[in-house]
Amino acid sequence: VQLVESGGGLVQAGGSLRLSCAASGQTFKDYAMGWFRQAPGKEREFVATISGRGGGNTYYAESVKGRFTISRDNAKNTVYLQMNSLKADDTAVYYCAAVRQGLVQKVTTGYDYWGQGTLVTVSS
Repeated sequence: VQLVESGGGLVQAGGSLRLSCAASGQTFKDYAMGWFRQAPGKEREFVATISGRGGGNTYYAESVKGRFTISRDNAKNTVYLQMNSLKADDTAVYYCAAVRQGLVQKVTTGYDYWGQGTLVTVSS
């Protein structure tokens, strides 16, 4: 599975961005997908996850709950992260990840595949 993120950029605080992650392969629907982020000098942290195998369950980090929404389009092999009410603290490289399982996955070590990342910069 290859993952390619897009949609990052520079946005003012309070603004919105939508990240996309396109996946290769024909079994995308079987994969739980996640978004993580890594700010300069910090460890990679969990942002959001959505289950695979038709489950559609989602789970969010407390820091983004109510502002970010993860979704997927299995017909397009794509997972999205809609980010609203962005804050300066949201500035980071955002990574997409995949693991072939139905359940949501909240830890980095639970994923087998990672994208290259896309930079989000929120100016205050």
